[in-house]
Amino acid sequence: MTASSHRPTRAELLAAQDKSVADVIAPRLKVLFVGINPGLYSAATGHHFARPGNRFWPTLHAAGFTARLLHPSEEGELLESGCGITNLVNRATATADELSPEELLEGGRRLSQTVRAYQPRCVAVLGVGAYRNAKKRPKARLGRQAEDLEGAPIWVLPNPSGLNAHYQLEDLAQLFRELRLAVETDPH
Repeated sequence: MTASSHRPTRAELLAAQDKSVADVIAPRLKVLFVGINPGLYSAATGHHFARPGNRFWPTLHAAGFTARLLHPSEEGELLESGCGITNLVNRATATADELSPEELLEGGRRLSQTVRAYQPRCVAVLGVGAYRNAKKRPKARLGRQAEDLEGAPIWVLPNPSGLNAHYQLEDLAQLFRELRLAVETDPH
């Protein structure tokens, strides 16, 4: 697939409110990346982490998950690397702050069902605040969590949104690289 150059119009972005984006998933992946929810740009284009300035794709490449930098329209190629994408809440909003605590809790339950059905080796939730709310873990920190999810180790990593100014690309890549190395050395 070639990289799409279509940039959604303001009207298309507004029309994307509450739409969903299809999971990029297959059974027994190495890592299932879990976003908080799709942004309007992602819902308008139909691709995860599609907004210009989102650092998910550059971070995956810099951390060694992909051999080259993928464009969001090439997200299906991520499966070849043994990785997939889902969201805690599959309802597009302008910001994740628009999600209710109940939606995040329900998203946590849905994630458990997804992990049970697809059995990834590892689950990586992208956003510590969302993880804390979805799994009722108010003291959760970045990195490997003490508990598993349906038998899969859980990692919490920073949200790669360009709005998350706490982490630069190099910092994100280092944290994602730690996850990749842990998965590659896990005998399961």
